[in-house]
Amino acid sequence: MPVFAMPVFAMDVKRITADETKALLDSGQGYVYLDVRTVEEFDAGHVPGAKNIPFLMAGPAGMAVNPDFVQVVGKNFAKDSKLICGCQKGGRSYKAAEILQSAGYANVVDMRGGFGGETDHCGCVVAPGWASSGKPVAQDSPPSDRYSSLK
Repeated sequence: MPVFAMPVFAMDVKRITADETKALLDSGQGYVYLDVRTVEEFDAGHVPGAKNIPFLMAGPAGMAVNPDFVQVVGKNFAKDSKLICGCQKGGRSYKAAEILQSAGYANVVDMRGGFGGETDHCGCVVAPGWASSGKPVAQDSPPSDRYSSLK
């Protein structure tokens, strides 16, 4: 009789809106916005107070998963930290949240729509992002929030 391995499924990542994200960040409950976009995207504008740890990095064959992502997150955040992952449209941050959950982070959510808004195949916004919802945008940040310091 053949033996079949049971597939391993990641826990479902909870997705929240930009409005819910703002409410959590303002709640005083210790939520941290983890911006998983590239350093260049972060520098162009980000959620005020965000910490930048890129999920994808440029490599010789184009963009690839940052091999140090989980390690850098672990160096800066305890497993029980309340993290809100966000990227540009919501795809990278969802994958980053999945990986963090599988690494033992229990309080991770994904901000659907990311910074600029999630679009469908026609380019129509289906989930407004942080900036497109009129939320405050920062361009400056202390060195402690930047990937060069966090890594």
